[in-house]
Amino acid sequence: MEFATRAIHAGQAPDLSTGATITPIFQTSTYTQSGLGEHKGFEYSRTHNPTRTALETCLAALEEGTFGLAFASGMAATNAILSLLNPGEHIVACDDLYGGTYRLFERILRKAGLDFTYVPAGDVAAYEHAILPNTRLIWVESPTNPLLNLVNLAAVGEIAQRHHLRMVVDNTFACPYLQQPLKLGAHIVVHSTTKYINGHSDIIGGAVITSDEEIYQAIKFYQNAAGGVPSPFDAWLTLRGAKTLAVRMRQHCENAAMIAAYLSEHPGVGKVYYPGLPNHADHALAERQMKDFGGMVSFEVNGTRAQTDQIVRKLQVFALAESLGGVESLVCHPVTMTHGSIPQAERERRGITDTLLRLSVGIEDIHDLIADLQQALD
Repeated sequence: MEFATRAIHAGQAPDLSTGATITPIFQTSTYTQSGLGEHKGFEYSRTHNPTRTALETCLAALEEGTFGLAFASGMAATNAILSLLNPGEHIVACDDLYGGTYRLFERILRKAGLDFTYVPAGDVAAYEHAILPNTRLIWVESPTNPLLNLVNLAAVGEIAQRHHLRMVVDNTFACPYLQQPLKLGAHIVVHSTTKYINGHSDIIGGAVITSDEEIYQAIKFYQNAAGGVPSPFDAWLTLRGAKTLAVRMRQHCENAAMIAAYLSEHPGVGKVYYPGLPNHADHALAERQMKDFGGMVSFEVNGTRAQTDQIVRKLQVFALAESLGGVESLVCHPVTMTHGSIPQAERERRGITDTLLRLSVGIEDIHDLIADLQQALD
């Protein structure tokens, strides 16, 4: 089946007991057993829940993986993956990362005995040069947050394979409609399902997808032991959102491309970060690696932080808010929002400045979105 069909049907057969076309919300904590050790595959909803199982099956199908695991947040999913490692082991990560991932790495897991080295996202050779005898994992985002750099997934995956390492790809910005990292050499894919997969800004969730049964069993054990799972209702909302992922992403991409082109011509705008622009350093890679260029656009304001603040205050359709990937358009100031946990010197070294804005371009009418940007910038 093609992607859009899988999104609507994978893991979502009619309910056997009632014939309900839509997967029910199994709002239960426990399940009645017929005898000692005799049950219908479900014992306790921290361990298994039919609504969550439907979501996990669907997400695995969308990434063309074998196993899916749903979590209560993207960070819970990230932490579950890192539970595979032992104190003293080392991770090579791309340097342009979501601030919450950096915070978990540096302020939680480093104290727990893990070590991290950050390399430029697009420098393939740097990943191999950073590998140490105790390296176990390569962690990348592509496109990256917030500067929309790309990682050559096939090339870095080949390095991981050659050195017997596991490669993890945070695929949140691209989503499985645009990019399927397991087909490009990744061993594990992680998502904040809060974003494009749900697409309606009404749940918090995360997911891990893999085709490696050993990895799946280890993370499944952690999922049950740590208990950071989504509620049945959140799983149901995410499943419902995933049904329209294909059609939503086409509009996100179309709108983002037009906004990136508009911003590139505006005198009040400095550099525009969007892999769909021909002058983007990774444009050719994006054409090979992704189905389209995504719904995220970042740009530098030609001015001061105070002027940047005035621009976001004047926006009327774009809401100043954390997160991304919903049907509504959002503007984010990474320095004070998503990347505030990264020290200032490190942010500036990476190019995250006081005048950088990140747009999550929604699916509103493009004329209204451009008009909103124009009145604020002018």
